[in-house]
Amino acid sequence: MSRNATNQLLKKAKKAKSDEFYTQLCDIERELQHYTGCFVGKAVYCNCDDPRVSNFYRYFKTNFERLGLRRLVASCYCEQEGDLFTPSPQGGGFYCEYTGSEATERFVRLAGDGDFRSPECVELLRQCDVVVTNPPFSLFREFVAQIVRHGKQFLIIGNVNAITYKELFSLIQNDKAWLGVNLGRGISGFIVPDYYQQYGTEVSVNSTGQAVIATNSCMWLTNLKQPRRDEKLVLTREYAGNEQDYPRYDNCDGINVDKTQDIPKDYSGLMGVPITFLHKYNPSQFEIVRFRKGDDGKDLCINGKCPYFRILIRSRGGGLVKN
Repeated sequence: MSRNATNQLLKKAKKAKSDEFYTQLCDIERELQHYTGCFVGKAVYCNCDDPRVSNFYRYFKTNFERLGLRRLVASCYCEQEGDLFTPSPQGGGFYCEYTGSEATERFVRLAGDGDFRSPECVELLRQCDVVVTNPPFSLFREFVAQIVRHGKQFLIIGNVNAITYKELFSLIQNDKAWLGVNLGRGISGFIVPDYYQQYGTEVSVNSTGQAVIATNSCMWLTNLKQPRRDEKLVLTREYAGNEQDYPRYDNCDGINVDKTQDIPKDYSGLMGVPITFLHKYNPSQFEIVRFRKGDDGKDLCINGKCPYFRILIRSRGGGLVKN
């Protein structure tokens, strides 16, 4: 199965409101290693996770002392009985709280269904400091809006195209959220139910017999400090003498750059770059001007044709060439 095919599964999941993509422990460990100092004395809330099967809960429980956590809470939509994908016939959600020892771990049934938007789960959210989870794909926009509204720190996983949401792009532009360390192939894949299409090289089976589908379209989104955000992108290309490689937009005084690695080091005007640029974005090096639109409010275009979504940026360091 090609990357495009597996990405289509994610799109179908959004359209069908199917959110059964579960994060692997290896991917959680690979990302969380960059934030170990961010959890000291904090209460972590995994608000889309059955604590009996969630790898997020497993990770934080196992590393509770090492991370210096104060409290760990996980809540789940509709209790599941021993199976990652089969809802309990009893219905109803529950949450689990852990404060450092098996003796302190307690399960509490909720009156409602455990939806992250329910009053009970919102109250748990208020009590915690950091949200770490894989939120429902179909509700990603609403999920982010809620945790931002409550002023919480977060580290969540989602589809990279969520960057194109107006509300989410605004958070990134205003340095209230940014991409995590791993992106695309840096996220190895998601555990899926048996009824998903499972064939080709992008599908594998993990050590516990669960089917895993790899994608190339997911990201971590966070507002936690991580050292790589301060790294500056090394620019090697030059605009002067290579103007033919950087066509100008019809409806904006700026140039098109197809790949982040091709951003010229000697140009200080507006540049349209792909959305994956945000994985390398350092706010001290670049300014994000706007997303997708030219001076006329229409999509950026070159010779009447619109390239894929572009982010207009400008170098903060000043360049040798302005036009």
